[in-house]
Amino acid sequence: MKHLFGAPEPVRDHSLTVGDPRMVDFLVAFARRLLRPAVARRHPELASLGFFLRRGPLADALAPLDGLRFPRGLVFHIPPANVDTIFVYSWALSALCGNANIVRISERAAGAATVVLDALNETLADADPVVGRTQSMLSYGRDDAVTARLSAACDLRVIWGGDASVAAIRQFPLAPHARDLTFPDRSSFTVISVDGWGRATGQEKRAAAEGLYNDSYWFDQAACASPRTVFWVGGAGAAGAPDSPAGRARREFWQLLGEVVAAKHPDIDAAMAVEKRVATYGLALDGHATGLHYTGNTVATVDLRDPADLPRRWLGTGVFPESEVATLADLAPLVERRDQTVTHFGFTEPELLDFARLLAGRGVDRFVPMGEALSFAATWDGYHLPHEFTRQVTIKTR
Repeated sequence: MKHLFGAPEPVRDHSLTVGDPRMVDFLVAFARRLLRPAVARRHPELASLGFFLRRGPLADALAPLDGLRFPRGLVFHIPPANVDTIFVYSWALSALCGNANIVRISERAAGAATVVLDALNETLADADPVVGRTQSMLSYGRDDAVTARLSAACDLRVIWGGDASVAAIRQFPLAPHARDLTFPDRSSFTVISVDGWGRATGQEKRAAAEGLYNDSYWFDQAACASPRTVFWVGGAGAAGAPDSPAGRARREFWQLLGEVVAAKHPDIDAAMAVEKRVATYGLALDGHATGLHYTGNTVATVDLRDPADLPRRWLGTGVFPESEVATLADLAPLVERRDQTVTHFGFTEPELLDFARLLAGRGVDRFVPMGEALSFAATWDGYHLPHEFTRQVTIKTR
């Protein structure tokens, strides 16, 4: 076992309170390091994390808490390897709520995760000692004994990853009073109003293309909130017709995305390019695709035979199946519980509210503008995390 940050064995410190100023000061100082220009330029996803951990957003995260609240105790976090900074959001909110925390970080973690750990350890040097006593981040391989021991000791276990990961971790029992907070396989998609696109300015259209880039390429399109299918909604004319409003909007949008990608120079290696070809050809062979279009190794679009053919599995970085529907209501029968985030462009708030009410909770937990899919919030997957990371105590007198 390799200890990366904090105490080898964190202790429950009952002096810590929800929103404890000592923990807030630590998180804010940590955020400043993430927002340094050299870090933000190299890892833009860490700039988003830094903004989330400023004093104002932290206060906003706690604001909905009502009544008398206390920390849960010891929280054991098991984040995914494919989104190597998600552990910080989960851990930070739990620490903000006064909990002791153990975070298991994947042995494959590198890049941005290494920068985060360096910044945490730099910040710890000037922090109140309570931070180092109560927080721990460690890395270990497949060691069932360690996972079993940490699971038995915790008051809350937070599992990020696929369905198989959740099932594998759940074989390790918890204490009778403890419980799991799980984030299993999820999928997301984008909806673009054809009429809204037609009304948009050139600057707004360019921003939409940049937004899809940020939503999709930061974590190789593997994040649960990264869109994997684009739906074009509305517009007169036959679906798929190149001269229809939707056809013209699609051509313009993908051209803009191609320009954004060319300017950003994402690292798409040969193995990823092959992965994308195999995945998209597979859709065609299975009868789900009527057309495949490639812009080098960076962007691949797939014309779906039917909107219901939307693939929910990861197809590779920069792969975008797309389809046309007449209204948002046409998508309602296709939505499943595992659908998490809908990024949108060109719709009004009443239109999105009507769509959400039509879904009636069968799926989709978030509606955010294009470009904000990966902007973490205190409410995630339908959970308000500070509520989950705290216990409410009630007092009644006669």
